[in-house]
Amino acid sequence: FASRRDELNVILAFSGMHIGDDGKLRSSTKAESLNEAMKRASRLHGALSSRSVHKDVLRFCRAELLDENYFHAVFEAMKSIAAKIRTLSGLQSDGADLVQQAFGQSQSGPLLAINQLVTETDKGEQRGFTNLLTGLFGTIRNPLAHNPKVEWDMSEQDALDTLTMASLIHRKLDKAYRYKPENHKVTPDAQ
Repeated sequence: FASRRDELNVILAFSGMHIGDDGKLRSSTKAESLNEAMKRASRLHGALSSRSVHKDVLRFCRAELLDENYFHAVFEAMKSIAAKIRTLSGLQSDGADLVQQAFGQSQSGPLLAINQLVTETDKGEQRGFTNLLTGLFGTIRNPLAHNPKVEWDMSEQDALDTLTMASLIHRKLDKAYRYKPENHKVTPDAQ
């Protein structure tokens, strides 16, 4: 579906239209040449594909990328991270609170873990991942959610870098699991 939709979107770009992920027709900026339409439909997608960006990132922001709407593409990608954490954890909070509730290391351990949490290296990686997520929500998602688009300059390079980081987060989340402390006893070999 995605590849056929992208081909059709090249043609529709001349009418100022495109088909979104949901299969619905939407308006966009009208392309003036075939080259422009093809570039628009494939440049960003191609750049992200060459980086092997996670499928969930592309799924959440494909329409925005087609329209070269970097601000909203990044915003949608950030929302996709929160949505996946909520799905995995069953929590309903958002932003830094969601991250701390899901991945923070309390007395009983985190709700979600990205590794076995046996060694100090495992625990450090978990803390680093928690800090990375908290930082992304604080520096990217929150300003996008609370500031008008005209006040937030989002270049194509910044968008590509941020979407690549979102891809890394999705890959880590794909491996996350519900942590049960009783199943993770530290053995002398693990220290």
